Amino acid sequence: MAPIDRVPLDHAATTPVRPAALAAFAEAAALAANPASLHAAGRRAKLVLEQARERIAAAVGAHPSEVVFTSGGTEADNLAVQGLYRATRGGDLARTRIVLTGIEHHAVLDAVDWLVRQEGAEAVLVPVDAEGRVDLAAWETVLAQAPERTALATLMWANNEVGTVQPVPEAARLAAAHGVPFHTDAVQAVGSLDVDVAASGAATLALSGHKLGAPVGVGALLVRRDAVLEPVTHGGGQERRLRPGTVSVALAVALAAAVEEAVAERAAEAERLGALRDRVLAAVEGLPGVRVTGARDVDPVTGERLPAGTRRLPGNVHVTVDGRTADALLFGFDTAGVDSSAGSACTAGVAEPSHVLEAMGLGERARWTQRLTLGRTTTEDDVESLLAVLPQVLRPGRSSAGRGAEGEGR
Repeated sequence: MAPIDRVPLDHAATTPVRPAALAAFAEAAALAANPASLHAAGRRAKLVLEQARERIAAAVGAHPSEVVFTSGGTEADNLAVQGLYRATRGGDLARTRIVLTGIEHHAVLDAVDWLVRQEGAEAVLVPVDAEGRVDLAAWETVLAQAPERTALATLMWANNEVGTVQPVPEAARLAAAHGVPFHTDAVQAVGSLDVDVAASGAATLALSGHKLGAPVGVGALLVRRDAVLEPVTHGGGQERRLRPGTVSVALAVALAAAVEEAVAERAAEAERLGALRDRVLAAVEGLPGVRVTGARDVDPVTGERLPAGTRRLPGNVHVTVDGRTADALLFGFDTAGVDSSAGSACTAGVAEPSHVLEAMGLGERARWTQRLTLGRTTTEDDVESLLAVLPQVLRPGRSSAGRGAEGEGR
């Protein structure tokens, strides 16, 4: 199979920096002043920083005071999970339960695990269905079991692996009805879905710049004005005393530029990417041994087609292939000139099954995965190039029944 020009289809991992974000970064970097300083240069830097905060807030339906700058989504999730847990439990040591699902990003899962091991928290998992969507009835049942002992509930807005969109506003309302603070990891949602912080009902919401076209190293935690958090790090009063340290004005304005552009383009891009995505999904569904994972933008009752992004991220394609490990599929795509993602962790050189697919009940197929994610730079030609190599790359491997699958390295 002759290599083709590189086709970047790993936008969910990171996406190219937007020219507007890069220009904003360069201009602000020239200020060379600490926004906490009281002299004229410091006041100028502070003004630029606060303008960036206002722009981000306006784009996502928040108040400027609710924007807390972080280094990215992982820090934002950790600050939310640990900060909400400690603040809620501080007034009542019996509140140790954390309600979540098994499909959360490791930034949330590992933060919760740390609290379980170090601070006596109890993780209570709510099941998801075969599409990776939370069961709201089960969500409410778990919340109602012991709300007086529950410190936090957290549910990601859209899954980074399979693209399934969660009913976050409904889940947040149920948590609020039981007096439980609610956090949502919206790293994959902002810029792809209609995210309104105020309307969501979330106490905290995490976003990440490099998923939107800002440089790596900046993100934000949106913290509702009445939400109470304990800081995770200490050493200064910046960012509502929640995130001490000098804020990078250049990264903040780059984030503002990226968020503004992504949100402004969202509706048109969702329609465009959804159409390209559906072409790929239709192609892979016709291949032997290949199954699409995650939800579809189709009404589950009527079968009616829904707007892109209603139930699945517009640019997400995720499949499992009989008997082919994630790494084997990734290398196949890489050889063919396509950037994809295994969608699974790797520990000490041993490929681990996707925890998301395990939570969805896929069993051994959780090892046979591949994710292709389209973004704003994806073109019709990119999709044509992908479609040309799909039949060869997505070939089923040997049966896994007692023999080990291709690429397992047993």
